Amino acid sequence: MQKNITSDVTVIGAGLTGLTAAFYLKKAGKSVTVVERSHRVGGVIRTFSHDGFTYEAGPNTGVLSSPELVQLFDDLGSSCALETANPNAKRRLIWKNGAWNALPSGLGSAIGTPLFSFGDKLRILGEPFRKPGNNPYETLDQLVLRRMGRSFLEYAIDPFISGIYAGDPSLLVPKFALPKLYNLEQNYGSFIRGAMKKGKEPKSALEQRATKDVFSVSGGLQSLVDALAAAIGSENIILNAENTQITPHEDRYQISATATDGDAICIESSKVVSTAGAYELPSLLPFLGADELAPITNLRYAKVAQVVAGFREWNGIPLNGFGGLIPSKERRKVLGILFPSSIFPNRAPEGGALLSIFAGGIKNEAVYNLSDEELKQVAMREISETMNTNSKPNMLEVFRYPHAIAQYERSSEERFAAIEKIQTGCPGLILAGNIRDGIGMADRVKQGVNIAKTL
Repeated sequence: MQKNITSDVTVIGAGLTGLTAAFYLKKAGKSVTVVERSHRVGGVIRTFSHDGFTYEAGPNTGVLSSPELVQLFDDLGSSCALETANPNAKRRLIWKNGAWNALPSGLGSAIGTPLFSFGDKLRILGEPFRKPGNNPYETLDQLVLRRMGRSFLEYAIDPFISGIYAGDPSLLVPKFALPKLYNLEQNYGSFIRGAMKKGKEPKSALEQRATKDVFSVSGGLQSLVDALAAAIGSENIILNAENTQITPHEDRYQISATATDGDAICIESSKVVSTAGAYELPSLLPFLGADELAPITNLRYAKVAQVVAGFREWNGIPLNGFGGLIPSKERRKVLGILFPSSIFPNRAPEGGALLSIFAGGIKNEAVYNLSDEELKQVAMREISETMNTNSKPNMLEVFRYPHAIAQYERSSEERFAAIEKIQTGCPGLILAGNIRDGIGMADRVKQGVNIAKTL
């Protein structure tokens, strides 16, 4: 049998981007069909609750950094309760020479920290007076060495990039990967001077509420995507869709897929939004040639494994912070350890702890490739040695993401140009998702909002 559907817009992918776009399109009166290959909505966002622990299998937190994200929570209302982090989550730890050190939060702590050399502390004081760079393709490590010094690169930027991108500062290009940082130097001549001037610029009421606080949702991030799906309506979301393909047909598009029972699905729309990963585009868009798609499909992704450890009783160091990041220079097996039970309430039983240990990334893919049992052993050894505990976990789970985080490297400019060229040649087709516009949750929501406005 064949199921025929007609809608104004078809959205491929029920991750945060696709759901946000569909939510606002429906709110604007458009008919929308969301097509998802998985059995559930949310993409990499997944929350589990088990035996007193509430834990995330994908992103653990977001940053309230855009007015679009603030507005989304307003529009979802009581169906989704925003949960901002405990104030002590502002404390970030960096591992150096066998001990955790708090990442400086201001000029005074930057001068006193053992993380940076004396010469680089003086160099940081001189940062506002250095000339801006003139190479738009300068890599992040080159930029930081030029403006801040090697110890700042090794014990601030390198672990920060491990935590955000699971990436390599020698490959990421700030113009594409960290455009706000890049623009501070280009527009104001300095990171420090630019940040100060940006802070004084007038902001709308909505922008003022984009506080850059770490956030989650009551009950876990799954509650956010579930609230979006409920507002869109289950009748407008097709799950378990296999072999999805987009084909131009006259002035419209036909989207074909196969249901799990073998029935054919045929959707006709004047507009199509793809939020699929770069690696999925050749099968999704068979009418485009390999050469057209190559600049997009060449996008590199970091492979990341997460080990979630739950302890009913915790006897290690106090978990009074966001978590700890481990610089590459320290040559340990993991990227960092997050403290979810310190950041948000009700994530672990009273007196217990919930930790998320991240491993792999661009620099250490070999650890990602270990077996589950080997990964658990690595995680427990790192917890024991860095958290000063002999506590045994009551819960230990492994999650893997072979396409965890898109890497915005030098090739990004060519990728963006290819996306623009395809969209120009195929009116009504929008290529979105993490192939452009950033990787964070706020980036995904902002992109979804902008797509809805465009359509």
